Amino acid sequence: MKQKVKNLSIIDFFAGAGGLSLGALRAGFDLIGAIELDDRALDTHTRNFPSTHHFKIDLSKLSAHDICNSIKLKRKQLTGIIGGPPCQGFSIIGRRDECDVRNNLFMRFFEFIKELQPAFFVAENVLGILDDRYKNIRDKAFENLSNVYTLLPAQIVKANEYGAPTTRTRVFFVGYDKNKMAKLNEEDFVSAKVAASEQIRVRDALWGLPEDVSSFADGLCSILKSPQENLNAKDTYAFRERISGMIPMHAGDRHATERYRKHGVVSGCLPTKHSKEVMKRYSKLMYGQRDHVSKSMKLDPDGFCPTLCAGTGPERGSFQAIRPIHYSTPRVITPREAARLQGFPDWFDFHSTIWHSFRQIGNSVSPIVAEKMLSVIYHKLT
Repeated sequence: MKQKVKNLSIIDFFAGAGGLSLGALRAGFDLIGAIELDDRALDTHTRNFPSTHHFKIDLSKLSAHDICNSIKLKRKQLTGIIGGPPCQGFSIIGRRDECDVRNNLFMRFFEFIKELQPAFFVAENVLGILDDRYKNIRDKAFENLSNVYTLLPAQIVKANEYGAPTTRTRVFFVGYDKNKMAKLNEEDFVSAKVAASEQIRVRDALWGLPEDVSSFADGLCSILKSPQENLNAKDTYAFRERISGMIPMHAGDRHATERYRKHGVVSGCLPTKHSKEVMKRYSKLMYGQRDHVSKSMKLDPDGFCPTLCAGTGPERGSFQAIRPIHYSTPRVITPREAARLQGFPDWFDFHSTIWHSFRQIGNSVSPIVAEKMLSVIYHKLT
């Protein structure tokens, strides 16, 4: 892990479970604050980042003054602001409502940049936000940058090209104060992509996790240790290193990390009960084929996982996400398998239920992608 330079402090807005947060810590930054309104996501973030100052508040009701007072921060001292403003109003699988009040939070994110004046910012969102119908929202948000910040062209990031085993594709808005750090450009992020031979497939991502999870009612299970020759293989080493360790200082739930380190036990191996009829249908599917009833797709072990969906919250009917089917056993994947496919480490502890775990994982930026993107910025600062 990188040697951290003192005072490279950042705040994660709309922090969720902490995909961006973990990537930032691994890149070398100091996560001094995280803002999240959802109770369960905040609980998960707090357990995994116990040394961070957490704000449970609607961002529209929070001021820069509140933040500075709470974490004893002076204006202009903040190095970076990162976050994933709510995407439901922009998503092509949602209602695409231009008047969705959550769309205003994208603009509020940029208002905080104007108020706190960090050296850089990174905002992640769905590709739908680039649609012409949202141009007015983008323009109003970017007005807060004035001529202080250089805003790079929108970065389209496909997760598997940066070392995560999923094709999840998102847009990153990146900007920086040219008076506070070295010049940043698009090519810097393109150069951060991994070689095609190092892109991680589903089979490698899920290696070591038990396929029969029917007996793990509490979600706890033991994982296999990777053979030395596989651990050191060039094409999987970087991924396995991030899945099995690289726990930043002051990060990780103490009980979860001790359980993992000492006994090789992970959480989230929660089984979904299927009827014999459903299992029969699933067993007949070819790789990449969708079940005509559940719409779940069978994973290809030699391919990438498609974008994992989050499902909906209580305000939208509490619908569970459609989950992929395991490539070798007729069942949908567990939360721990989903976490692996999103690039989360085995020591990272999610909510104790399937529904909320998948919501947290599906809404998260892959920590592997976040680390790649933020490492580029880190080097420009140091």
